Amino acid sequence: HTLPSPTDAYGTIEFQGGPHPSKAQYVRLAYDTRPELILQLFTREWSLELPKLLITVQGGKANFELQPKLKKVLRKGLLKAAKTTGAWIFTGGTNTGVTRQVGDALLMERSQRSGRVVSIGIAPWGIVENNHELVGHNRDVPYHSISSPRSKFAVLNNRHAYFLLVDNGTGGRYGAEIILRRKLEKYISNQKLHPCTHCSTPVVCLVIEGGTNTIRAVLEYVTDTPPVPVVVCDGSGRAADLLAFMHKYASENGEQTVLESMKDYLITTIQRTFEVGTEQAECLYKELLQCTYKKNLITVFRISDRQE
Repeated sequence: HTLPSPTDAYGTIEFQGGPHPSKAQYVRLAYDTRPELILQLFTREWSLELPKLLITVQGGKANFELQPKLKKVLRKGLLKAAKTTGAWIFTGGTNTGVTRQVGDALLMERSQRSGRVVSIGIAPWGIVENNHELVGHNRDVPYHSISSPRSKFAVLNNRHAYFLLVDNGTGGRYGAEIILRRKLEKYISNQKLHPCTHCSTPVVCLVIEGGTNTIRAVLEYVTDTPPVPVVVCDGSGRAADLLAFMHKYASENGEQTVLESMKDYLITTIQRTFEVGTEQAECLYKELLQCTYKKNLITVFRISDRQE
């Protein structure tokens, strides 16, 4: 068996507690590991079939609550998409914020017996609480998903089946995983769905809540070549709600006169939402505005649109 770079930490995590103890495969890897090696790990070591769709979830890292109705609809939609298409779901992997919300959606699926959704958490090695316990070759590690309240570290979410723990030598902060995740998404999007066709694997970004980094991520997705379509969950809070609001008033032809006329109001809202100064709010306003120039790539999901 070959693993991408001689890693000193890989194996199986056994999540403790809860009615259904669950297991997950994990590997620690360097932040500059080549995506083709990671895909080989997925298909050869972890015996995964290539996805027919990749759903990459972006949103806030801090904990937040979703309205029960929105949570229910989101859960249904996410599971339906993942089940019917043979999708992979990428998240940040830790038991906080948006990843926790996605984990809750996957919890329901766990009890429904049919094939597990392939949920892959991509987290920085340096943020994982007690990561020294994961060091070793082909380990079986008992793991508790309970974090200490004021710790700058995070625990892994126990609804994920696979974890890539990305190491760039830093501890206690995020960031190591961002470039690796994006490169991997891009590499997967270039994989042919079938040897005889020209169709490659579709990637879609799902935005739930989110901070300033989420806005930047959306801008990168919609302006990339090829671009990645984005689904924004309106009503989930912060970045998602701002994107949804601006999308609503954005014109198709690129002349954003309505949004320009609301500039002062929007900048005040941005300042309040993200607790930033005027200068940073101006930058975020520009980034949001640039997103609206790609209005056709952004779909806003609202509960009220649905009759269910």
